[in-house]
Amino acid sequence: MAISLFSRLLDFISPRTCVICGNRLTVTEGHICGVCIMRLPRTHFHLTPYENKMAENFYVLVKKLGKAAAFFYYHPHSKSTKIILSLKYGDNPAIGITLGRLMATEMQPSGFFDDVDVMLPMPLTRKRRWGRGYNQSEQIAQGISQITHIPLLSHAVRRTSFKRSQTQLHRRERMENVEGVFTLRKNPQLKNKHVLIIDDVCTTGATIIALANTIQEAGVKEISILTAGFTQA
Repeated sequence: MAISLFSRLLDFISPRTCVICGNRLTVTEGHICGVCIMRLPRTHFHLTPYENKMAENFYVLVKKLGKAAAFFYYHPHSKSTKIILSLKYGDNPAIGITLGRLMATEMQPSGFFDDVDVMLPMPLTRKRRWGRGYNQSEQIAQGISQITHIPLLSHAVRRTSFKRSQTQLHRRERMENVEGVFTLRKNPQLKNKHVLIIDDVCTTGATIIALANTIQEAGVKEISILTAGFTQA
């Protein structure tokens, strides 16, 4: 990729820094430096997308389950969590696109995306999206789409309520907290489609399960799941 003189000058005047380590980025790096990319604690779940620790979260609970994978292990308080925190709370949606492109570039050779028809980013409530200014899962999906050319359906499902944050809840409480929070919009265009749900982090999987159960009503052919982070129990 050609780097313009203006880009080099701008980078010199206002240096960009890595969201993980804080070191200065080179003109060809975006949001995450090469060293931190190499050090990300990858799960490699995409190499065994039907049999891995994340897929076990969805056995039985998600009908028509296809593949399941996460890009890296999300360890609370570790440096790598800064990617997700900066994306969600740092008012920097472009981090999501960078992360999505990185995920797709590394995962595509394994064939993980080969038979996927459409991507469905995890919806936010209107209030939360308005407050944040964007949907972080949609940003990740856009980055993936730039590499794989798989289309997004961002408006097929509506999140009708946000009861309370999932962060401090136990598994049973998380399941109860997301009951009935998703509804299908008119003509969601999901029938007979292999749908790939995109989310930022998978902890218990409660929200993903609730979304998957909702889109079953649209007659989907298969449901696969991909998240950036995975929290090991």
